[in-house]
Amino acid sequence: MTQTAKLLLDCQCQLGEGPIWHPGRQQLFFFDINEQTLFAVTAAGEIADSWLFNETIAAAAVVDNHTLVLATDTGLKEFDLATGGMNRINEIEADQPETRTNDSRVHPSGAFWIGTMTRAEDNPGGAVYHYRSGALTTLKTGVKIPNATCFSPDGRTAYWTDTPTKKIMKIATDPTTGLPIGEWSLFADVEGHRGWPDGAVVDSEGYLWNARWGGSCVVRHAPDGSIDRIVEVPVSQVTCPAFGGPDLKTMFITTAAKNMSAEQLAAEKHAGSLFAIDLDVAGQPEPSITL
Repeated sequence: MTQTAKLLLDCQCQLGEGPIWHPGRQQLFFFDINEQTLFAVTAAGEIADSWLFNETIAAAAVVDNHTLVLATDTGLKEFDLATGGMNRINEIEADQPETRTNDSRVHPSGAFWIGTMTRAEDNPGGAVYHYRSGALTTLKTGVKIPNATCFSPDGRTAYWTDTPTKKIMKIATDPTTGLPIGEWSLFADVEGHRGWPDGAVVDSEGYLWNARWGGSCVVRHAPDGSIDRIVEVPVSQVTCPAFGGPDLKTMFITTAAKNMSAEQLAAEKHAGSLFAIDLDVAGQPEPSITL
């Protein structure tokens, strides 16, 4: 069965990323990392609001209907959606201008896993952090491009990749704290398959959906790592999926236009735009962060 996602919003982001469905607002939030912009979009693909920042922001966590926590260049900041006001929560690599945040996601326990990377993308200067209840813990260092951070519905398994390795890894996690237990092991080796492993999300059945940068698709992996199905996306640089909509059965997919030649952009007129597809499986509701 071939399924193809359709264009939902022709936003042509340089680097569309970090989509999450806000259950209380019934809106999809996502970023154009390179343009320092946050969008709020309805399930129908209409822009409800947008915000322009003066720093790079890659991901958000839900606090309540009025507030998000943003993973910014310098750390975590509380963001008031009505006023645009920002309050510092916790510094992360604030003294390292060469790094920025990237793929990050909230664990069912309310813990926020935050990835960082160098802007140049050419050396392992990034890390992965765990934030919960005011405490920041370093989980990994020596990372090039952190991606695919996501969690099983019971909170007992975390998934993650350093994109250049082409290996999606997994580790057991404490369901009450979101902290890792034990050692990382291989979940899926995507070497020889389409593209590079980018953002990912786990559905309500425990299957992992992984966007493939350069692969024009989102791949659904079964809990044993095998490929269950593929959703085609009509642009090449696919960055991250998110479940949303009233029944959580719509998959929204962000993409990117960065580093594409004029010829490539002519061939992919909607590169960087937001795509969507209705599925027969629901996602998980987005957990709120535990501050």
